[in-house]
Amino acid sequence: MIKKHWEYLDHIHELFKKIRDTQEDTIEQSVELIFAAFKNGGSIFAFGASHAGIVTEELYCRAGGMMITNPVFNPTLMLNTRPFPITSGMERLEGFGQIIIRNTPLKKDDVLIIHSVSGRNAVTIDMAMEARKIGAKIIVITSVEYSKAVPSRHSGGKNLYEYGDIVIDNCGEIGDAAISVDNTGVKAGPTSTAAGAVIANMLAVGFAELCAANGIEPPIFKSANNVEDPDRDRRIFEKYRGQIHFIQ
Repeated sequence: MIKKHWEYLDHIHELFKKIRDTQEDTIEQSVELIFAAFKNGGSIFAFGASHAGIVTEELYCRAGGMMITNPVFNPTLMLNTRPFPITSGMERLEGFGQIIIRNTPLKKDDVLIIHSVSGRNAVTIDMAMEARKIGAKIIVITSVEYSKAVPSRHSGGKNLYEYGDIVIDNCGEIGDAAISVDNTGVKAGPTSTAAGAVIANMLAVGFAELCAANGIEPPIFKSANNVEDPDRDRRIFEKYRGQIHFIQ
């Protein structure tokens, strides 16, 4: 008998295959959009609330990741907020996302990556709407099936995926968790973090490849323990200081 934790691993394998089979175009478009914005002097931003924010952390300041990713972190929307229900309340507070964007150096033709599994809460929707007003491009990572199954919590009536210039489907199911362990209907094993991290790193690898193909040293972090060229990251930070806002 297959134990449920191994069933989860098999499920993740199948999920990655589904992403490979269905999301090639959207991922390629996203890689090209990120590279074009970077090459033209633009900036890349990333946001997610609560657990969705783990993908922003995956894109930020780590070996093998894009040095040009500017994370949008708000203390009330992160997992260290106490008590935790404050985070859910703020995520649903209409208008809050607009305030966040207005206090972010996002400009026309920059790229904003927003990760939200259901895409129904007001904060990401308001951020997307405000970013559109500025003229920034929006890449949404979401579960399209989940998003279409739940009503928006925003007065505009739309979910996040409806505001994306590019929508990458993480191919997750309604409710995110995937594995039934009894007959109660409760499932364990969410998939969005695993899928989101893979998608995020595919964007980073694709971006680096395009840089190299165009004769640009890829602005990709080396390990903090790099001993061959310990000054490398500082040099790249200086070169792209106008596009990397988290070091200022």
